[in-house]
Amino acid sequence: MAAPEVPKRTTVLVIGGGPGGSYAATVLAREGLDVVLLEALKHPREHVGESMLPSMRHYLRFIDLEDEFEARGFKHKPGAAFKFVHGMRECYTDFSTLGPHRTTWNVVRAEADDLMLRHASRQGVRVFEETRVVSIDFRAGEDPSISRPVSASWMDKNGRSGVIHFDWLIDASGRQGIMSTKYLKNRIYREGLRNVAAYGYWKDVTIFEEGGHRSNSPWFECLTDKQGWCWLIPLHDGTTSIGVVMHQNTSNQKKAERPGSLEEHYLEELKLAPGVQQLIGEKGIYVKGSVKSTADYSYHATSYSGDHYRIVGDAAAFVDPLFSSGVHVAMTGALSAASTILGSMKGQVSESEAQSWHDAKVGICQTRFLLVVLSAYRQMQHQGNSAVLSDVNVNDFQAAFELFRPIYQGEHDTSTQLTNDELSNMIDFTRNLFTPTTEEQFKGVRSRVAPEYMTLGGPIMSPTDLDKVLDSDDGDAKEVLRRLNSLKVLRNDTSPESFTSDAVNGYVVVLERGKLGLVKV
Repeated sequence: MAAPEVPKRTTVLVIGGGPGGSYAATVLAREGLDVVLLEALKHPREHVGESMLPSMRHYLRFIDLEDEFEARGFKHKPGAAFKFVHGMRECYTDFSTLGPHRTTWNVVRAEADDLMLRHASRQGVRVFEETRVVSIDFRAGEDPSISRPVSASWMDKNGRSGVIHFDWLIDASGRQGIMSTKYLKNRIYREGLRNVAAYGYWKDVTIFEEGGHRSNSPWFECLTDKQGWCWLIPLHDGTTSIGVVMHQNTSNQKKAERPGSLEEHYLEELKLAPGVQQLIGEKGIYVKGSVKSTADYSYHATSYSGDHYRIVGDAAAFVDPLFSSGVHVAMTGALSAASTILGSMKGQVSESEAQSWHDAKVGICQTRFLLVVLSAYRQMQHQGNSAVLSDVNVNDFQAAFELFRPIYQGEHDTSTQLTNDELSNMIDFTRNLFTPTTEEQFKGVRSRVAPEYMTLGGPIMSPTDLDKVLDSDDGDAKEVLRRLNSLKVLRNDTSPESFTSDAVNGYVVVLERGKLGLVKV
């Protein structure tokens, strides 16, 4: 039986079947739109990036996929451990402090992405795998000086080819980023975070604090030479994903000094992570031939939308592998794309207003994680140690951190110009997120201070505010509250709920199936 052919026309064409593409397509199909998704590969396909953030569960719940993920048996992820300064205990982020039901999973991405793509198909999306978009055609839009995409040429594995016309385009083509790289040419690389990763899989690795409250948490560790870091993520198939990340220049230098295979380089660098070595122990077995390399370059773009198109996921921007933000940023962009397309279609906003909303939402989200990543690298005392304005989109930064300006800029400084000093101060503020604290400290402090100070929804405190709340000799309380204070940088990124509460350009999302769109605050 011949495979069905790609139709000649659709309302929305989605390029790419990763998390961003599958999610955007699913949301729009559930709103009654005709959606076609073209995916270049056959799922399930291998993909790195197994550690999810707390928002994952809530994004999946909105499209009725949470229970299927739970039933798959992915490893429960209660938090994450960070060892950035050797000689000090690790810092642990307990996701339960973010609120009830904020825990998540470590996933095998081939399985997780396949679940999302199959779900999209069941929800009415017409999915075509092993079908690559070759080119996109444009014509003048409402503004004759600005062209809009109207059709795409495709080719499948059997050599069949054709053209599909559409009203709307969502580019979720991953790092390839067909719109940004081939047509807009507006991708900007962050030179300070031009990282590469070598990763492989292991068996019989010890689980971090197995059986306890923190069991199955991923482990992130700075190398002892401060030239990179490692991840260790236990997976439900019995393997453990272990990777090592460093700047490309550092990687090239090390390979030149010690020539050998990628596998030899990988295993040698892992020796610089004593915490990883301890978890591997005597029983851990490297799966020979499993090591791979990927360019984890950090990048953003001057825009993530245009007339009747939206760009999401890695096609839009990539922050860094360190804080596992990739899928979260993809989901955020996907929901933003769907919401703004519907808002524009329904006349709730103009198309230009919808584009601005999407650009801001994606920009703000990835900028928050960028500051956390830069703070972590400063904690590790290597790359990213000095703030470089060329690596930060100034507009996104100021929008993302407006609430924090009085704290990191100074109460009486009314300047709106972002400076290196201002950015450096914000990085130092966020750095408190990685202050090592214990569960016992949290419990003790919770009994001594007002409840509003122990939640992410509480007020953001300046150093003066903290001094007013705390006894000057209460070191535990200072560590705990400073850490919670810095966690508030990401408090709007723990679920899709921020779409309904955080106004962007004066609008919020109506996050309800059948009514999805934008409404003025």
